Amino acid sequence: MVEKDGSPFPVGTARRECTKSEVAGLQPWECHCCRPPEKGTIPESSDQGCSGGSPGCLWVSVSTVSSFCFIPGVSRNMTGKDVPASGHVLGVRSLGQGLEVTLLPWLAWTVQQGECTGTCGQEMPRWQLDPMLFPWDALGSRRTSKKPCSRGRELGVGKAPGDLSSPLLSPQTDCANYVRVLHPYNRTHLLACGTGAFHPMCTFIYVGHRGEHTFSLDPARVETGRGRCPHEPSRAFASTVIGGELYSGLTADFLGRDAGVFRSMGTRSALRTEVDQRLLNDPKFVAAHLIPDNDDWDNDKAYFFFTEKVVEADSKEHAIFSRVGRVCVNDAGGQRVLVNKWSTFNKARLVCSVPGPGGIDTYFDELEDVFLLRTKDGKSPEIYALFSTVSHVFQGSAVCVYRMADIREVFNGPFAHRESPQHRWGAYEGRVPYPRPGVCPSKTTNQPRQQYSSTKDFPDEVLHFARAHPLMYKAVHPRHRRPLLVKTDLPHRLRQLVVDRVEAEDGHHDILFLGTDAGSVLKVVVTQKTSSAMTEEVILEELQVFKMPVSITQMEISVKRQTLYVGSSLAMAQVRLHQCESYGTACAECCLARDPYCAWDGTACTHYQPSGKRRHRRQDARHSNPEGMKPHSGHGGSVEEKVLYGAEENSTFLECVPRSPQASVQWFVQRPPDEQRDEVKTDERILQTEHGLLFRKLHRHDAGIYYCKTLEHGFTQTVARISLEVIASEQLAHTFPRGRGDGLPHLLCPKPRLAPQAPKTWFKDIMHLISSQNLRQVEEYCAHLWCSSRSHHRKSKLAQAKLVLAGVDVAKKGRTAKAHSERNRVPRQAPAT
Repeated sequence: MVEKDGSPFPVGTARRECTKSEVAGLQPWECHCCRPPEKGTIPESSDQGCSGGSPGCLWVSVSTVSSFCFIPGVSRNMTGKDVPASGHVLGVRSLGQGLEVTLLPWLAWTVQQGECTGTCGQEMPRWQLDPMLFPWDALGSRRTSKKPCSRGRELGVGKAPGDLSSPLLSPQTDCANYVRVLHPYNRTHLLACGTGAFHPMCTFIYVGHRGEHTFSLDPARVETGRGRCPHEPSRAFASTVIGGELYSGLTADFLGRDAGVFRSMGTRSALRTEVDQRLLNDPKFVAAHLIPDNDDWDNDKAYFFFTEKVVEADSKEHAIFSRVGRVCVNDAGGQRVLVNKWSTFNKARLVCSVPGPGGIDTYFDELEDVFLLRTKDGKSPEIYALFSTVSHVFQGSAVCVYRMADIREVFNGPFAHRESPQHRWGAYEGRVPYPRPGVCPSKTTNQPRQQYSSTKDFPDEVLHFARAHPLMYKAVHPRHRRPLLVKTDLPHRLRQLVVDRVEAEDGHHDILFLGTDAGSVLKVVVTQKTSSAMTEEVILEELQVFKMPVSITQMEISVKRQTLYVGSSLAMAQVRLHQCESYGTACAECCLARDPYCAWDGTACTHYQPSGKRRHRRQDARHSNPEGMKPHSGHGGSVEEKVLYGAEENSTFLECVPRSPQASVQWFVQRPPDEQRDEVKTDERILQTEHGLLFRKLHRHDAGIYYCKTLEHGFTQTVARISLEVIASEQLAHTFPRGRGDGLPHLLCPKPRLAPQAPKTWFKDIMHLISSQNLRQVEEYCAHLWCSSRSHHRKSKLAQAKLVLAGVDVAKKGRTAKAHSERNRVPRQAPAT
């Protein structure tokens, strides 16, 4: 709701100054709207105006999160295929005056704070954001205390998960309305829920029909979010909207102990799981999805993926198991047993392990993320799950793929049973009542003499059995009973996963995008080896999306727009799925990259189009056979040539980074007048790194022409040619004689009269990278070059001024002068002179 004059504040807003009594009675985290900001202004942080006794507006207690970022051109012409499976919100700006609604329709996800960013983490200009503000005081009338988040202390719960006396929580950051739920509810509205400073609240946001640029919130429709949204901003949960009803897995109480699967909203009565550790034991929900069984809507089921604690009979310690649970969408609870409780809830273990010798497997039990690769019929999606280890000794991650046929087979199999917690689990061998617990009331469960139109019609015997046997005996194993991808040598942990299935010349390939806790995204293709269940993974790219090493919290993919959206606590970024031009300008380089997105079209490495009719198109993502590429390689691409000068007895680095991560690098040197190229031998003085060749101490005989060659699948090519010139120490000593005593001679350039004090020479900032020997001569040499460049700059300025006074047009010479001065330009970090 906005004013008629376009102001982003509702009609009737009090535009007045705060009184002294109001200011004195407010805590730092309790600022409210006494004086709305000027029209069109956006505060820089939630703390703006909330300190120094002058509180500003806190229309929505957003703290450092919970806003939306609109990228121009992204939200238009969006179809249902682009609707993400997850419905969480992306908070990208820090606001205290309200909720910044520059919304990216249907593409939103969870982060915590930051700035709106564009491609590859580059900040977007402020004028491109097209912001709107609307008020949403999620606390509303509940703010009856001067400390709205002090409920934990009032209850005396000590160090409970929601208690602000815990050092992990603070009123300034946690007492806010963190928007955690954002789902498309219908064609014109979004469902949004926020933590509301530990009082969850939900509301509907009107976004209009396609083509309308509107975004408004109805304050009259704000209602409680208990059982729909977690109390804490950092607590894991999962939710999805099915048929106008919200299905969520979360902890519903302030203390974080009442965990369950909930169904709310809609016209039917709310349902939840019983508070029973046999059903859920300290779960961490990861994902929730609707997966239909067949064409009969009565058989639709909601699947929840989570981890929980398990205590085995032969162990006193808790283990972590990953689970998949499901409930029927048409579940109505029982009539006398399980009233307003789920009567069809079942769960099974998800196993992701590497087979080992002697039948001892290595398990990955911590479920991190789940992605559904949908099929055309929607009934049998492939489930990609990202796991990590829970051991402190062995750290690793794995991706396992599950088929819906295997999951349904486990749920149709035997139930797990044990007499007591001291007994081991076994398969239940007794009589299973009819209808089978866990099935949905539909045409398949009806018999001529027994009609079950609702779960309320189920016999009490069925409901009692369902309550006592929620766990299935068999576990769900991945395809080929082994992980698709295992990574144990990464310096960071994998957190997020999305998958894209790409059509190529040799069939389809699944491209995995893996988000890390260091702000990078790994682009991996997994190929199946011939006549074997073994796979081969190829890391195509590693994109450092964010400049800061921040954990990636959410990723969404738009196949239609060929874009990957990445969210973190600092920012949001959009990244192209393919960058074919970065693989070089030769056919061999393009094909050896093994990127299914790219192909050689005869002239360049471009995006592969399955429907394209170009001739001479080459691609080999599965085998990358170089023999078939040589006749089409052209000139083999351009070779980078450089001339590098190094001082004797000092360190020097020759840079060479191969275009393909799978290529191995070899260095060769040619010392004139010999035309033979010898392989560079590495030792303690000469080191080969993944980025080039490092000389820790340069000798005279190191001078020569160095060739950097890459080898991949038997194909060799030269990617860099560096001519290394060594400056002898005697030449430095002769050019710059020592001054009196042990001190350095006067190195500073002579100052012109009435000139300001000269800044520190820029090269001294990198002198610590050079060895201590001959440091004085090197500094003198650099100072000489520095003073010469400054003198030349002053002379050129003076000459240009004389030409201007003489009436000569110097604009025509601007381009030549600029190109000439680029060689002696001051680095960006140095102050301009």
